[in-house]
Amino acid sequence: MPDPAATPSDPGPQPAPRQPSTRAITSGRGASGRSLAPALWASSVWESTDMTDARRRATGVRVDEFYSRYSNPTVRSFEDAMAELEGAEASLAFASGMGAISTVVLALCSQGDHIVAQRNLYSATLAFLQGPCARFGIDVTFVDGTEPGAFAAAVQPGRTMLALAETPSNPRLALVDLDELAALRGPITVVDSTFATPLGQQPLAHGIHLSLHSATKGIAGHNDATLGVVSGERDLLDAIWAYGVLHGATPSPFDALNALRGIRTLAVRTNHQNATALYLAEALERHPAVTAVHYPGLSSHPQHLLAKRQMRQFGTVFSLELAGGLPAVEHVLERVGLVRVATSLGGPETLICHPCTTTHASLTDREAAEQGVTPGLLRVSVGLEDAADLWADLQASLAGAPGAA
Repeated sequence: MPDPAATPSDPGPQPAPRQPSTRAITSGRGASGRSLAPALWASSVWESTDMTDARRRATGVRVDEFYSRYSNPTVRSFEDAMAELEGAEASLAFASGMGAISTVVLALCSQGDHIVAQRNLYSATLAFLQGPCARFGIDVTFVDGTEPGAFAAAVQPGRTMLALAETPSNPRLALVDLDELAALRGPITVVDSTFATPLGQQPLAHGIHLSLHSATKGIAGHNDATLGVVSGERDLLDAIWAYGVLHGATPSPFDALNALRGIRTLAVRTNHQNATALYLAEALERHPAVTAVHYPGLSSHPQHLLAKRQMRQFGTVFSLELAGGLPAVEHVLERVGLVRVATSLGGPETLICHPCTTTHASLTDREAAEQGVTPGLLRVSVGLEDAADLWADLQASLAGAPGAA
């Protein structure tokens, strides 16, 4: 029976906001009807009823049933789920993380514009900013994102269109202060939050304009989808979409379906992976073959207090420095068994890679030195295996490594 005290202007008690782990289960179901599994809309094109309907679809913004380069119901379901997880008005998906980054930059910047970006970036992002952006006349200033005030000092009023950060950064897990970045006046702020996932941190809640992910990684979480996604205000994303349909970094509905499946288990996966990452990072800090472990969850991390302030989880990835440099790296990579040598992250298998010769191989020697990508650095993406089994495998691979104290 309705509460007699409730009136149209007094709807009564409102349900408490659902937790992120619950939203990962309930979100993104608009195109699936009563099916519990996401519906796959594989069509690339839909028919129109007449000329008026065709024109409406052709000139509308992100119309679902027209042409899949414009939008697709399965992709839209993934976007809706991401918007809920990010606390955003809307999300926009792309064919890869780099598709998201390049589209955002080229949609919002023109010849003569200026970008401020941190120096410690994923190498493909760095290559894009230094290559195509320079060729198109878009100037980029690189700063130390860990230095207070560095972004603000580099902003050129009236000219700086974007301030681009990656936190935690790849591969040394350095952090950028989200509150300080959001306080910038003038540029649109963009954060690549791939290493954190939407359950690890919420850049938009700090006032950042756009939160961006390579959803290939922890969001999809099974090494079977290639996607990028950006979230923020609807009007801003609609403007990016208008350029994106020309840029053509169109996401596959098959990949969106797999990413939606990944979102359903995102909370339980990342909870396990975060706990194992901290366990391994703490154990490796004490190993005689290791000189340093980079992980925001460690009290030894120089930005641990910042991590505690702006992150819900400390992440599923860490990196470690081997005392024996490159010979020690070769020793370890030849001996790991349960841990697999591969360059991605966020999946169910624990992966290890040598950034200097893989993910960051395009860096010059000077750039690698500036970013701390040393010959002795290894990056580990923690999977879903038992933590004790992983530690046993890493111990065995480190045994007898050159340079051990």
